[in-house]
Amino acid sequence: MIDPTAPPTGTHPEPPTQGSAGMKRVVAASMAGTVVEWYEFFLFATASTLVFGKAFFIDTGNPLDGIIKAFMIYAVGFIARPLGGMVFGHFGDKYGRKHLLQVAIILVGVSTFLMGCLPTFHQVGYLAPVLLTLMRFLQGFAVGGEWGGAVLLVAEHAPNKDRGFWASWPQAAVPLGNLLATVVLLVLSYTLSAEAFQSWGWRVGFWLSALIVLIGYYIRTKITDSPIFMDAAAEVIEDHDGGYGIKEVLTRYPRGVFTAMGLRFAENIFYYVVVTFSITYMKIELRMDTSTVLLLMLGAHTVHAVIIPLIGRLTDRVGRKPVYGAGAIAGIVWAFIAFPMFNTRNEWVILAAIVLGLVVQAFMYAGQPAIMAEMFPTRMRYSGVSLGYQVTSIVAGSLAPIIATALLSTYGSWVPIALYLALSCVVTLVAVVSLKETRGIDLREVDEQYRRVLDAERRNTTSKEYAA
Repeated sequence: MIDPTAPPTGTHPEPPTQGSAGMKRVVAASMAGTVVEWYEFFLFATASTLVFGKAFFIDTGNPLDGIIKAFMIYAVGFIARPLGGMVFGHFGDKYGRKHLLQVAIILVGVSTFLMGCLPTFHQVGYLAPVLLTLMRFLQGFAVGGEWGGAVLLVAEHAPNKDRGFWASWPQAAVPLGNLLATVVLLVLSYTLSAEAFQSWGWRVGFWLSALIVLIGYYIRTKITDSPIFMDAAAEVIEDHDGGYGIKEVLTRYPRGVFTAMGLRFAENIFYYVVVTFSITYMKIELRMDTSTVLLLMLGAHTVHAVIIPLIGRLTDRVGRKPVYGAGAIAGIVWAFIAFPMFNTRNEWVILAAIVLGLVVQAFMYAGQPAIMAEMFPTRMRYSGVSLGYQVTSIVAGSLAPIIATALLSTYGSWVPIALYLALSCVVTLVAVVSLKETRGIDLREVDEQYRRVLDAERRNTTSKEYAA
């Protein structure tokens, strides 16, 4: 079995790049779609707290009941993401990152636009949450295929010594998408009455996705797959023994997939507690108005988008492991200081708590694309990173708002939530300890390591056949 976390031996010259201008075009193409898709993903998350609990479910008299049900539909998107990751990863390893990314952005755009057209519970009864669930599944399926292709498009073009920096830019597109969604919701909440926003105003944000999707799709038509992928694709056609995609990565690189899952675990839980559950906490526990909550999130997402590439650069300078480990340790500390900061009800202190949480998350998040890309050879890299990233979301990010809300509802205290966060960080620390440092390695050498294993297997097979 291949050790996917062992640093490859040997040296190779830096792969040819298109220069800084070429890298910026690749980054722009990658980010264009990611901004769109996370705009739509965060729009759903925010609407789950502000609108969906009332619009798509029967009123029980307890606002947390509707929010928990909305978060359960929100979780459906996370269940669909691994399926999308496997399907897009499998075909993306065979046909290319670019084409699958174009399919993903169209699919998520159509499903999100249709969300804005759905009837409410008061209009069609239980058919309303059923239709919302279906649209959420399609949205999650598309987003599941998006991340792996977007980050690999950049990571496979990037120079070895700067891969952490360049590959972190698609990660920054996530808070930018959240920022865009927050701006839209903030404008709507300021310009419309509470009654108008609840009845029809929230739909506008979903309808606007059509325009953003067209822009993102156009930008993605202007780039090509990386040279290293084109070489690997040619080898797949010529090499009948070497495989690609899901089956191959699970057979040969199971340790890499599980290590990626462990790295992802705390970061994913952390993010959705900070950006999704905190909205619930501020609205329900602190009884803050919608506009104030959205303004606070606006400031936090701005800082998050700026800090991610800076931390990506840091992973190129000091290494992947120390940066990631620092984020996991800081996450344990944040869990126990953030909620007392929230409970001061001081808006500046609350903003500081949210910003600090997103900075801590960025220490784990920024380096993920480079780390995961360096674990797998090119012909199965899309599948490997998608599995490691997306499967974890089922037990991590999808459940985090539900678990946190349920803990708050059951115990009426933030302490169980802090313990939940701290435990997740311990899981990720174990994964960090098991990780081999891969800063600066050549992706072509990772491919050659895989070829050497295949050659050895062929020689053994030939020897056995000859002996027989």
